[in-house]
Amino acid sequence: MKVRFQEFSPRKFSFHNDPVLVLEEFWTPQEQALFQEAMTRTKWKALSEMPEVSRAFPTCGNWLKGEIGQEDMGVFRDKMTLSCIAEYIESFPNITQRHLSFSYYSYGAGDCLSTHNDTDEAYSRDRQPYRALRRLALVTYVHTEWESDWGGELIIYNARQNKQGKQVLDVSHCIPPQPRSLALFTVPRFHRVCRVDDLAGPQRRLSIAGWFMTEHGS
Repeated sequence: MKVRFQEFSPRKFSFHNDPVLVLEEFWTPQEQALFQEAMTRTKWKALSEMPEVSRAFPTCGNWLKGEIGQEDMGVFRDKMTLSCIAEYIESFPNITQRHLSFSYYSYGAGDCLSTHNDTDEAYSRDRQPYRALRRLALVTYVHTEWESDWGGELIIYNARQNKQGKQVLDVSHCIPPQPRSLALFTVPRFHRVCRVDDLAGPQRRLSIAGWFMTEHGS
């Protein structure tokens, strides 16, 4: 489902029926500016500085990852109180803990993320002491402008078996990194980020991405 945030009714939407949700104009320009300013203060770490992640995603450029400060995370978290998110998360049985894991990302020309389904712990934020399961993935874009020639689209796939029993991935969604938009989708689900084209020049694809997670008793 793709809809403007002002026209979206969270209570009428269910991730059980539609696993991909795109909300346009999710952030106000003021909220967008807040995150942009916060990104100038964050401590960035390049892909080349994260050995396990680099091995999981070779030849994906050298995109940057940064921590979200406590105050800015509060702004982010307060906007995520959508009933459809809570309804989906709480549909899983025997939950003992609920977790959020989100970071800033900055992609420049040549950067991408190869196909994966978010089940590989190599690219989790930390080596957590708990075993959390990713339930919903999120990416939202806070750059000021983005042209279609600049690439960086989020591609989401449907997986199926062909007649030979081999897994085949069919494109189900091609989501451009539209400023102030938000994309949510259920996990596991194969997806990738297209390479940012050289035509982007110095422009960077600025995003917040991560997961809503649950922890369960043994």
